[in-house]
Amino acid sequence: MYICTTCGEASQKWQGKCLHCNTWGSLERGTKTVSEKSVNLTRLSDIQTDQITFVKSIPEFDQVCGGGLAPKGVILLGGEPGIGKSTLLLQICDAIQSARDIIYIAGEEAPAQIRLRADRLGISPAKILCLSIVCVESIVATLEEHDPVLVIVDSIQTMFSKNVDGSSGSINQMRACSNALIHWAKESNATLIIVGHVTKDGALAGPKVIEHMVDTVLSFEGERGGQSLRILRTIKNRYGSTDTIGVFEIGERGLSTVKDVAQVFLKQRAQDTYGSSIFASIDGNRTIFVELQALIATSYAQSPTRSVVGWELSRLRMLIAILESTCGTQFGNKEVYLNVIAGLKIIEPGADMAVALAILSAHYKIPIPLDCVALGEVSLSGEIRSIPKIEQRLAEGKRLGFRTFLGPKEKSGIIGFLRVSDLVPWLKSAKMRGAN
Repeated sequence: MYICTTCGEASQKWQGKCLHCNTWGSLERGTKTVSEKSVNLTRLSDIQTDQITFVKSIPEFDQVCGGGLAPKGVILLGGEPGIGKSTLLLQICDAIQSARDIIYIAGEEAPAQIRLRADRLGISPAKILCLSIVCVESIVATLEEHDPVLVIVDSIQTMFSKNVDGSSGSINQMRACSNALIHWAKESNATLIIVGHVTKDGALAGPKVIEHMVDTVLSFEGERGGQSLRILRTIKNRYGSTDTIGVFEIGERGLSTVKDVAQVFLKQRAQDTYGSSIFASIDGNRTIFVELQALIATSYAQSPTRSVVGWELSRLRMLIAILESTCGTQFGNKEVYLNVIAGLKIIEPGADMAVALAILSAHYKIPIPLDCVALGEVSLSGEIRSIPKIEQRLAEGKRLGFRTFLGPKEKSGIIGFLRVSDLVPWLKSAKMRGAN
């Protein structure tokens, strides 16, 4: 059999290109599946189960994982290079209180580099055993001689198997290495953390089958350029909910847990600046208040620029069309820029009203009161509609000191608007109140 190293499709003969994904020169010789004899079936009621005892590490990390590190559990951790994955893993090792070994399999760094990072973070290197080989057969044989509480593989793209053709990082190699490591983890009493690279689009690199094989998939996100916040997001979790995130702040001494997320996001917000609004986003089980900034500039090009960071560009274009249709504002010769502060990403349609308010504020050059939060989805007709968990957002906003809440009509505790065009007279009245 010949296997495509790009998409994993099998072919019985070699060809110049894969007929499934049309990639040239990607077919490599693979192994053919051999039928086995039948095995005995076990009734589910006859299987004995034990209560899962989680191994505790960093509280914020344990919360995202569903309670801690589960024995026999496999975690796939993805993130961009330099985002802080290795720092997080070393701090997890330091936080574990266990007499059993912790094994760090380094495929990308030399053991001396890991020791230097541990010294910089103030982590005791005596509790970590380092292994710097990348042959998965040698790794499994070594692990079988120990009883570790945690094994870290950094990263799966550097591992290779002698029994499979192809170079390290190919689909066949990643599938074989992952399968061997996961099989060992399920037979042991340890937790396995596999580090994976991400593509330019932010998705985990490699075949999707790896994500299906593991128990938990975590994504470590953040902006490397000057931003100190890092978000640990759950994509898949067999031991808990996926509606959980962990927020960290990176510094010279590593990662620290952020207790009051809203204060960190809003502490540098400028006063009396038009084009800035606040939205209460629900991310996991947390309410995060984020700042949205809009900029309107005169354009001399035939097609004015529409640019957005942290939100959907298509939704921004749609919202601009709604504002032109319902509010009478014209953006035909204007460039519109939208930015979500702190490198966060918002996927909720409930941010429509906050975005519209920021754009109108930038257009009319009227600052929005600092204690104001906008909540609501905008329909194509300009109608403002309610969003889920609005009571939770209001309660958290009041706790943080916000006093003015804008949203759809017939909701208690907020200033209600029927249509997005009603925001224009409210803004102008806010300007008059500020002048007085």
